[in-house]
Amino acid sequence: MSDSPRSPLLDLATKDHAAQFQQPARWAAMAPGRVNLIGEHTDYNDGFVLPMAIERQVAIVASPAERGVRLYSCELQQQASVELTQPVGKGEPAWTNYVRGVIAGFQQRGVEVPPFAAAIASDVPIGGGLSSSAALEVATATLLEQITGHQLDPLEKALLCQWAEHNYAGMPCGLMDQYVAVMGREGQLVLLDCQDQTSRLVKFDDPAVAVLIANTNVKHELTGGEYAERRAQCEEAAKALGVPSLRQATDEALQAAGQSLDPTAFRRARHVVSEIARTTQAARLIEQGDWPAVGKLMYASHESLRDDFEVSCAELDAMVEAARALGPDAGVHGSRMTGGGFGGCTVTLVAADRADAIAEQMHNAYKETTGIEPAIFATRPAEGARAVALG
Repeated sequence: MSDSPRSPLLDLATKDHAAQFQQPARWAAMAPGRVNLIGEHTDYNDGFVLPMAIERQVAIVASPAERGVRLYSCELQQQASVELTQPVGKGEPAWTNYVRGVIAGFQQRGVEVPPFAAAIASDVPIGGGLSSSAALEVATATLLEQITGHQLDPLEKALLCQWAEHNYAGMPCGLMDQYVAVMGREGQLVLLDCQDQTSRLVKFDDPAVAVLIANTNVKHELTGGEYAERRAQCEEAAKALGVPSLRQATDEALQAAGQSLDPTAFRRARHVVSEIARTTQAARLIEQGDWPAVGKLMYASHESLRDDFEVSCAELDAMVEAARALGPDAGVHGSRMTGGGFGGCTVTLVAADRADAIAEQMHNAYKETTGIEPAIFATRPAEGARAVALG
């Protein structure tokens, strides 16, 4: 259990818990959001991803209750109730489904979840592609471990939270988000092999390099189903290539099959195959400290996501171009969109001593191009989920 210095986020959750439920909190847990440095839309294709936990988190504090589960969102200033039926079902408001799904996952394992009251605070941007939902799920699971006394294996915890996202939030995500929220380590990236769910840590503690996350503050409302559509197109391409997933596909096989593949499926597959190669190469280059080469891979990743996978948008492109225009002389190594796409955030690798100046210049260039006020912050790899001692 962590007894590290209290965070303002934890203080907010504790204060609001006392105000809403008229009793002190007994348990507390925190889990981080994540940013993916490279390896986008490869996770559900059994590929590699290279994310890190970020210094933005969800904090959840709780106390025993008489019946059911009472929840309070500090951001929304909204209370909600969950009946402790067997199993807990989906319900309203929608944000409670992340919690409901995790409770149901514990119940499925034969773990009795007693009544409790919880306050939830978060500084992970919602809808920015930084996995605020996975942070909430993993924080809830870490809290329930304390409440029930039932400890989960770390991989099982990540899988339980992924199951909750699939079945209660309706998002058919890969495992990356929940895995990193559980497994993240300070000063380390996580190279996750989504085929066998194993990982290795990649040291990222060079004080000369920082990561800038730029939130475009745009999330395009599309017709719906774009994520599931991309996933289906990848599965179609794998089937046409005669492989279980695009992880097993090679560039040579893809080019040979090019004429027979649906053109859209071909482009989707070309992104995935090339992105898997970029991700493993980036991990090696990071370990060597070759930041300019890593930056080139990030730009190539963005172009592939924009042109072949078609999940970028004008605002993401504008933010990447704002970074690219500054260039190496200004301390920018590379930049790309991160997350599912259609808005959200970019991730930019920069010289740490110029991070503030770069952030300001990117902010101004993006605002001038789009008229939108972005939010840009620096982060280093952070620790994963943990129980926190109160008092």
